Amino acid sequence: MPKPMDKRQIDRFFRILARELRAPAQIILTGAAAGSLWGHVRPSLAVDFSITLARPGRLQWAALEEAVERTVALTGIRANYAEDIDRWGPISLLDWRRHGAPYRTFGTLRVRLLHPAYWTIGKLSRYLDSDVQDLVAVLRRQRLDPHRLIRLWARALRASPRSVACTHFRRQAEHFLHAYGRRIWGRRFDPDQAVRHFSNSLAKAS
Repeated sequence: MPKPMDKRQIDRFFRILARELRAPAQIILTGAAAGSLWGHVRPSLAVDFSITLARPGRLQWAALEEAVERTVALTGIRANYAEDIDRWGPISLLDWRRHGAPYRTFGTLRVRLLHPAYWTIGKLSRYLDSDVQDLVAVLRRQRLDPHRLIRLWARALRASPRSVACTHFRRQAEHFLHAYGRRIWGRRFDPDQAVRHFSNSLAKAS
């Protein structure tokens, strides 16, 4: 089993990537690595991120791919990256680019963290056991307002192309609120009321 991802490993990855790439770029970190920086550490040896090159183009992207390959070889950490992480899942991440918190600058790389609320959309869409563990731990630490979070999920669902994935997302959101809501937001949290709020938010978006 891999050792838990920690801040030192994440920082080392981006420090080496900045050295290997030697070009300005903006990164928004998501996935388990972002969860780790929010205070939840679980076994993972991968970083997931969006990257925007200051001078985009075919040659620049090829140079990035080579830089990432060298960084992976040097660190032993896998990398999943894309210009648009909204393409990774069937449920829209909405205006995710506008919701990143500054983290650190490594040479010419400026790294930000995807806002936890937007990060939950991808986790809820996939909904593996590891995703549920991440969701519970991060939401308990970040203390996000459940009503705002539910409205965001409804917006994401309404903005997504119609597919069976939308049905799954809705059922998974409702299950999550029932099964884990009180563990996250306390005994006063009413899961039935939260599910009704989710349904009403979907209807208002119609």
